[in-house]
Amino acid sequence: MKIRRPRLPRTRTGWRRLVQGVMAACVLGLLPATWLYVSTADRLGTTADAPRTDVAVVFGAGLWAGEPSPYLAHRLDAAATLYREGRVKVVLVTGDNSREDYDEPDAMRAYLTRHGVPDTRIVSDYAGFDTWDSCVRARKIFGVDRAVLISQDFHIRRAVALCEAAGVDSYGVGVAARHDATWYYGGTREIFAAGKAALDAVFEPDPRFLGPKEPGVTRALAAGG
Repeated sequence: MKIRRPRLPRTRTGWRRLVQGVMAACVLGLLPATWLYVSTADRLGTTADAPRTDVAVVFGAGLWAGEPSPYLAHRLDAAATLYREGRVKVVLVTGDNSREDYDEPDAMRAYLTRHGVPDTRIVSDYAGFDTWDSCVRARKIFGVDRAVLISQDFHIRRAVALCEAAGVDSYGVGVAARHDATWYYGGTREIFAAGKAALDAVFEPDPRFLGPKEPGVTRALAAGG
């Protein structure tokens, strides 16, 4: 079976239409990323800028041999700093625990307790399979309506936009990271993830797992340090 190669235009008008089509596709492809930048412009800063808020949300970023990856460790360091400075009272760690041998939330909890955050002030979300799921669950399962979000700078805009869409009044702390291969991969991935984020914000799908409401945040706020 012969596979026909696409035919290139043979006329100047054909070439013009092809170029216009490519340009239109590029513009449409970049619209979601533009939405992320515009909608979060005044909701980003550093740990020093973060408003005093009851809850900080830390998104999972992978484990290395059962321990937080360097990127995740930087996020957790920022959360520990906010707690020690009295800017947040509770840290909600949200990540993947879809199989027995991979448990992001418990690894994040252990790291935070080693860095000065009391165990009673940490709440674990074991079904934060992606950013949208984490945001929806923070609002619907844990009752969070306002939070400081912590992630790397290439991801934080999407996190803020999605949590806002899910009903969480959000301020994003973008943690700086070394510009290595992982950073460039993450930045490139965000261009494509912006499209899914826009669809999530518009259609508001249910997360992969919702489940019953949990009083973890309320209990943690009531607990002593």
